[in-house]
Amino acid sequence: MFIPNKKKKVLSEKDLLKIEIAKELGLWEQIEREGWDSLSNAACGRIGGIMSKRLRHKKKEE
Repeated sequence: MFIPNKKKKVLSEKDLLKIEIAKELGLWEQIEREGWDSLSNAACGRIGGIMSKRLRHKKKEE
């Protein structure tokens, strides 16, 4: 999806993790069409909760 006048930024590790989780939950198509703002609070919370769990697990492994 091309959005004019939108600067492309370098994605951080957390951004990539958030995108990966959104794809796993089947939300990525909606995000590509309508943007992150289109997600419900519940969907955002689900993504954030899974992110936190994975980051804690990764930190524990190190």
